[in-house]
Amino acid sequence: MMKLTRVAVALAAGLAVSVPALAQDLTGTLKKIKETGAITIGHRESSIPFSYLDDKQQPIGYAMDLCMKIVDAVKADLKMPNLKVNLQPVTSANRIPLMQNGTIDLECGSTTNSVERQKQVSFGPTYFVINVTGAVKKNSGIKSLADLNGKTISTTAGTTSVPLLKKFEKTAHVDVKEIYGKDHAESFLLLSQDRAAAFIMDDILLAGQIANSGNPGDYMIIPESLRQEPYSMMLRKDDPQFKALVDKAIAAVYKSGEIDKIYAKWFMSPIPPKGVNMNFPATPAIKEAFANPNDKGVQ
Repeated sequence: MMKLTRVAVALAAGLAVSVPALAQDLTGTLKKIKETGAITIGHRESSIPFSYLDDKQQPIGYAMDLCMKIVDAVKADLKMPNLKVNLQPVTSANRIPLMQNGTIDLECGSTTNSVERQKQVSFGPTYFVINVTGAVKKNSGIKSLADLNGKTISTTAGTTSVPLLKKFEKTAHVDVKEIYGKDHAESFLLLSQDRAAAFIMDDILLAGQIANSGNPGDYMIIPESLRQEPYSMMLRKDDPQFKALVDKAIAAVYKSGEIDKIYAKWFMSPIPPKGVNMNFPATPAIKEAFANPNDKGVQ
């Protein structure tokens, strides 16, 4: 069971208490939103089913649904029912810089909350827990991560996958050549075209790419795990007012049980644009994150 951080205690104690945004001077992101009349959401284009583009090129997904709950809370707390929502595409490589320079106010995708990243940005409560591993073609003969020795692997620029592979005990001395895709779709394309023998990434993102491929039966996910990681929405560092609103809004979704419907919509039901079903039941670690909201980052 995850050790709860101070935010978890605060969340549990403050669920029924509205963030008094208007009872005090606004600061940080909330001040910016109030002054500009808009909030800018950073979204991904191919992080299925968290944040990706549908057949109309509109961003949808599990993370987007949760972030819209935060938008609703901002509208209520700032008394801005007509708040404009701007949508800004981001990548693994530029999401943190765009958060730090004020281009985006909230990032809704498939971002790992790590202790290292907490030096640059802040995070809301964990909304998913993944295992980092690899996808390969079934006919490749690769059954374990150690079998990648001498192979070319793909991963997405700006992610933690390759460093983890090199630190993993069983692959510390494995010699691999790395090629990088700008997003998960491009990284998977490198695997599908046999330019890479494996795509190293988070298991649920691998499952999403496989499910939406032309021949999903051609692929398998290696059962080993390099590390378990929590996902969450990202926000600016040292912004306690907005952080409190984000924590309260998401904790309320968890406590009410609404999270179960949102989870089932994206992980246990057919999803756009192809109507594929991820068929990915909530794991014990995910259920724990819902039961005890926290923003604990992975080391």
